[in-house]
Amino acid sequence: MNLPTDLLRSFITVADLGGYTRAGEVLNRSQPAVSLQMRRLEELVDAQLITHNGRQLNLTEAGEILSAYARQILHLNDGAIAHFRPIDVSGTIKIGLPTDYAVAYLQEVVAKFALEHPDAKLEIYCDISANLLNGLHGNQIDLAVALVAEDKRQYLVRVWEERPVWAVGKNSNVDKEVMVPLVSHFENCEYRKRMTAALKNHDKQWRHAYTSPDISGVQDAVEMGLGLTALTRATLTNNMRVLDETDGFPELEKLRIGLFYKLPRMPEAGRELANLLIGNIDRATDGHFKRSAHPQQKHS
Repeated sequence: MNLPTDLLRSFITVADLGGYTRAGEVLNRSQPAVSLQMRRLEELVDAQLITHNGRQLNLTEAGEILSAYARQILHLNDGAIAHFRPIDVSGTIKIGLPTDYAVAYLQEVVAKFALEHPDAKLEIYCDISANLLNGLHGNQIDLAVALVAEDKRQYLVRVWEERPVWAVGKNSNVDKEVMVPLVSHFENCEYRKRMTAALKNHDKQWRHAYTSPDISGVQDAVEMGLGLTALTRATLTNNMRVLDETDGFPELEKLRIGLFYKLPRMPEAGRELANLLIGNIDRATDGHFKRSAHPQQKHS
């Protein structure tokens, strides 16, 4: 059995725009034609994909799982088509980059794209992942690289996994018996959640010694000995050292780093940039990341 890409594209467009009528306007199809496509897709996978609560459209659990596969299939399809025909790399792309994950590296990739495609106008927003995803949902951002939270999986196209590590200043002493001084971003930061959960599970007390909205502030505070934090290996500096269970610090839960965008809103230039980001993140992982095959499937 094959899943036709036209059905998958209609399905994602309905999910992203929240309705058959709006999807039909984008796809140049009538509302009944889009509804018929959704019924055909549900017949092919033998599962209900969409539910309705009044005017509110929601994906079922099966719909969320198929959405993850559909986005990957359509991304590959669009990349293959773009390879064999000229791409209109123009227009404005609003990009969200996280302050808490290798932001300098991601900025270099985006800057390279801007130099190679001067007709594309880029607007770059750096913020914590939760705010970026809110911006994506509110149409203030077209494409975002962000940490994946369990309740923010919509529009997820690709995901990578990495386990963060405990980091402390290179010359800092760590006393296992005292309250742990944490350096972190604000309350809804995924790193902060992992640190406090790990410490709580091992009956260790902590205090928030330093809070900063950006990665450079966190790095500086750790280097100066104000406390310790959780970082990816990509954001460790030469003035830090890693702590592990022999130092009294439990293993941290993995992070999931995702690429998000709304398919119907993404111009060709944005898809070209998405391909560039995916290729560069794949190459830069160098064994530190594990790419997930099922980006929207729940993990225990």
